[in-house]
Amino acid sequence: MVVLKNIAVFASGRGSNFAAILNKIQSGEITARVVCVISDNEHPPVFDVAIAAGIPTFCINRKQFATPEEYADALLSRLKEKRVELIVLAGFLKLIPTPIVRHYPQAIVNIHPALLPNFGGKGFFGIKVHEAVIASGVKMTGVTIHFVDEKYDNGAIICQEKVAILAGDTPEILAKRVLEVEHRLYPQVVKALCEDKIIVKNRKVIWNR
Repeated sequence: MVVLKNIAVFASGRGSNFAAILNKIQSGEITARVVCVISDNEHPPVFDVAIAAGIPTFCINRKQFATPEEYADALLSRLKEKRVELIVLAGFLKLIPTPIVRHYPQAIVNIHPALLPNFGGKGFFGIKVHEAVIASGVKMTGVTIHFVDEKYDNGAIICQEKVAILAGDTPEILAKRVLEVEHRLYPQVVKALCEDKIIVKNRKVIWNR
């Protein structure tokens, strides 16, 4: 009997990586179910994707609560209610509260459109990353998928793939090529996590492919 892992997706915008992962879940390639989609925005486009698939959506924003502790408690309560086992960030722009990180050790993953540790950290997201990459003059960028800890873009790296920067690239053109890699790579990592093929020892990630 196949055991499906319960996934929560956190997203702030359109959630194209969520759509790519959901497609693989619906086809049976990933042994999981998305039990909720959480956003810090009230009506993000990602909710439309979730609603169309019959997945519950929740807006949980730090501004809704008097203290950071209340915000973290609300998130954790919702995750426990849905029996979440894995959290997948798909364009979520807020720092995950420490209590959530500690409750889900090595069970929160994020994707970043550059080769960390370069072009990462607070303020580096979306098109801003690609603008910084092109402005720097480097010849290679790429995609990084990593576990989440208490700092932006700092957790143990699961995998990376390079994307060449071509003559004439604009941030928008580069973003499209990087996104193609994201949509291919992220479902592979989520699949491996759902099959318990990825473990971490002293920040070293071991992937039993």
